[in-house]
Amino acid sequence: MKIKALSRPAASVQAPGSNVAHTTRNLDPNLHPFERAREYTRALNATKIERMMAQPFLSSFEPGHVDGVYSFAKDPKSLEHFASGSGDGIVKVWDLPSREELWQSQAHENIVKGMCWTRDKKLITCGSDRTIKLFNPYTTPTKSPPTSTWLGQHAFTSVSHHRSLPSFAAASSNISVYDVSRASGTPVQKLNWPSAIDTINAVSFNQTETSILASCATDRAVILYDLRTNSPLHRNVLTFALNSISWNPMEAFNFAVASEDHNVYIFDMRNMKRALNVLKGHVAAVLSLEFSPTGEELVTGSYDRTIRIWERAKGHSRDIYHTKRMQRVFSVAWTPDSNYVLSGSDDGNVRLWRSKASSRQGIKSYALRQKLQYDEALIQRYKHMPEIRRIARHRHLPKQVKKAGEIKNEELKSIKRKEENERRHTKKGKFRRKAEREKMMLAREQ
Repeated sequence: MKIKALSRPAASVQAPGSNVAHTTRNLDPNLHPFERAREYTRALNATKIERMMAQPFLSSFEPGHVDGVYSFAKDPKSLEHFASGSGDGIVKVWDLPSREELWQSQAHENIVKGMCWTRDKKLITCGSDRTIKLFNPYTTPTKSPPTSTWLGQHAFTSVSHHRSLPSFAAASSNISVYDVSRASGTPVQKLNWPSAIDTINAVSFNQTETSILASCATDRAVILYDLRTNSPLHRNVLTFALNSISWNPMEAFNFAVASEDHNVYIFDMRNMKRALNVLKGHVAAVLSLEFSPTGEELVTGSYDRTIRIWERAKGHSRDIYHTKRMQRVFSVAWTPDSNYVLSGSDDGNVRLWRSKASSRQGIKSYALRQKLQYDEALIQRYKHMPEIRRIARHRHLPKQVKKAGEIKNEELKSIKRKEENERRHTKKGKFRRKAEREKMMLAREQ
């Protein structure tokens, strides 16, 4: 009796030019009794290697500033160029790949409080000397005078450029909207809340809903404005003063504010009764923040001399960056490709960091990419295991920050005990527990 069977040569399933025999894998779990144990060991080793390879700091830009770096501005039409402004009025434009200085000018008499780029690659700066200046770094030589100047009655604290129109908003005691194309130095619009008289710390255009403008001030208020109606929309008063504001580039309605109470609050402008999330971890005032280009992460710089990177939906930072010589961090920014973070501090240095401490840029072989993806999937699968969670979360902190964090935790526990005792000894129904995301809201005005 003859039986016909299909027969294929071994070479038909081999890679071109290879003599390695292809072996099929039987996925029957009964044949792999130690699969989970092996995977756990690999996940543990991958977690350890990730922490061993964590070297976030890349370099400082040389030569740096003489005074503290108070502001950053990224060219929206370039992946390579950004500007920084310092406390002595010097503005510098840097080349990111080579980390070299391209252009500089003595823009102001004292602190450069805010900067932004226009659509035609010009740089707008504002300072405490009550002036706003327009420079053209790409076509004029170093130390050249400004092409335009606007004068104000009070010190300017922040500027933000409209996404599509040739206009920008500048903050001082009120918000003035200027048109770059007009020869006159008078503002086109003036925006303010009738009862608000304090200095506005930061102003920011929404880059998606381009007619919406947000500001935060020393009077603890977040105010939203609409340029179409030339009027403010509503005002929310928080418990502490606010230092910086940033819109989410992917979700037009969400923005984050940096507060003096060491926290960052994320809001949805459609419902300002409570925060979407509260990011806790810093032990001093948060001075600056920015959303990543993907909208999924934030970076913050604080008075406690650390930089923290947060995932938008989580309340605690995923990474903490610091160096021995870095002082108070006044300004932070993401690079446009979301792979690196920039920081400017009181010691005059502009520093470049990896956004993921253990990642390495550059060309990777197919095998290495597979290995990295496999390790990442294993870590994600076993992240709940106690030892892997402990290793992945552990960070070395400066002694002062660690001690301040311990003291702060004790104070917070004391406040919670006091609230719980008050609730327990109050008549039923008279005391309502406030959610953590509602506690900071003191008043709402419309």
